[in-house]
Amino acid sequence: MKGYIYISGGGADPEVHDNLNDPLFSKVPTLGACMPNIRRLVEEGDYVFVVSGKTVGVQQYVVGGFKVAEKISALAAYERFPENRLYVDDNGIKRGNIIVLPDGSQHPDDDHDSATFQNRIENYLVGVDPVALETPQEVERGRRQTLEKLSSILGRPRGNRVIDVMGRWAKLSEPQVKELLAWLHGSQTAN
Repeated sequence: MKGYIYISGGGADPEVHDNLNDPLFSKVPTLGACMPNIRRLVEEGDYVFVVSGKTVGVQQYVVGGFKVAEKISALAAYERFPENRLYVDDNGIKRGNIIVLPDGSQHPDDDHDSATFQNRIENYLVGVDPVALETPQEVERGRRQTLEKLSSILGRPRGNRVIDVMGRWAKLSEPQVKELLAWLHGSQTAN
């Protein structure tokens, strides 16, 4: 078992903007369009974690993670998880992480470069055992502790920003995954 942790796109912060649409931490957690490199590398039994994107006025935090149960195509996900299909809500916020249409073509609301589309529709991750910081108290604790915790887990000097500690993404060993999971679970129950 191993894990990966990555920073979401700029401004993606579920507490401030309610706009993190990939991964989704629902009953069945999924990662569908972001980080095709990580989705290609993970195997069943590995873990994937996400950090909120850089957002003006707030500290980034580890939002959560899940254990990878299987990898399927985006078209298979379209059939299996209709609730995860990409759409824009009434507030103009993108929801869902399935970026294909029924014929397998790119969804018009997916604004990524069409040249990368084929790489992004493989290895849709279906997970189990999601853990996410969701309540205001959990998020506040996560914002306060993320830099120190990631620095400790990764064995790197503490920086002022998450990217200073881990770069855009980092690979985690089994002991590092277990430590991050323990911290996330502890942050949920500490409130």
